[in-house]
Amino acid sequence: MNVELFIPCFIDQLYPETAFNTIKLLKKAGCNVVYNPKQTCCGQPAYNAGFWNEAKQIGLKFLTDFSEDCYIVSPSASCTGMVKNGYDDLFTNSTEHNRCRNIQSNIYELSDFLVNVLKKDYFGAELVGTAVYHDSCSGLRECNIRDEPRQLLAHVGGLEVLPMRDQDVCCGFGGTFAVKFEGISAAMAEQKVQNALAVKADYIISTDSSCLLQLQAYIDRQQLPIKTKHIADVLTSGWANI
Repeated sequence: MNVELFIPCFIDQLYPETAFNTIKLLKKAGCNVVYNPKQTCCGQPAYNAGFWNEAKQIGLKFLTDFSEDCYIVSPSASCTGMVKNGYDDLFTNSTEHNRCRNIQSNIYELSDFLVNVLKKDYFGAELVGTAVYHDSCSGLRECNIRDEPRQLLAHVGGLEVLPMRDQDVCCGFGGTFAVKFEGISAAMAEQKVQNALAVKADYIISTDSSCLLQLQAYIDRQQLPIKTKHIADVLTSGWANI
C-alpha cells in the first residue's frame, strides 16, 4: 500500500525524530511511504489567527502537494483536523471543492490509520514504566480519536497506561492562545502535569507534539520527574536500529 506522508512544519522543525519514527512505523506496518519534500504547512496558524485569505493560499499548496487517490497519513491530529474540518471554510463551493473533498476523505492521523485502516495494533514496542494518555483537543474533538491510541499503547511491552483526572481537558497550548493568554495557558499546563504526577506516571503520551511541547516546557521549568512522548516514538521504542 502506498501512503503519502504529511509531516507538519512543527514536527519538521522541532521533532524530526518523530517524523523518522513515523516512517519506520508505517514501513513495519507494510506500507510504501512516499514523502514529497515540497510540502510545507497546512495553513492552520493563519486560519486560527483569522487570516483566512492567507490560510487559503497555503491550503491550495497543500492540495497540490498531495494526491487525491492515495492515503495521506500524519503524526498530528491537529493538522489532520485542520484539513478535515478547517478546509470546509476555505474551499467549499470553490474551484477546488471536489479535490479538497477527496483529500479530506483520504487523510488520517497516524493512530487512526494504523487501527482503523490497516487493522494493526501490535508493533513489538517495549517501554518500561507507567504512562497517562493526553487526549488533544484536535484528536478528540476534530478527528474523533479516543480509543485508537489507547489500543496501540495497550500492546507496548512493559508499559502500563493509567487513567488520569481530566485527561480530555485542554493542555493550554492552543497555538496563539498560549501567547495571548500566557497566565491561563501556564495554569492549564500545570493542572495537566500535576494530574499525571498524582497517579505517579513516568510519561505523558499524546498524538500531538504541540501539546507535548507545552507540557514539557512546564515540566522542565519545574524540574519534575516526568517526560512527554509522542505516540510514534513510543510505538518504535525498544526496536533495533532499522
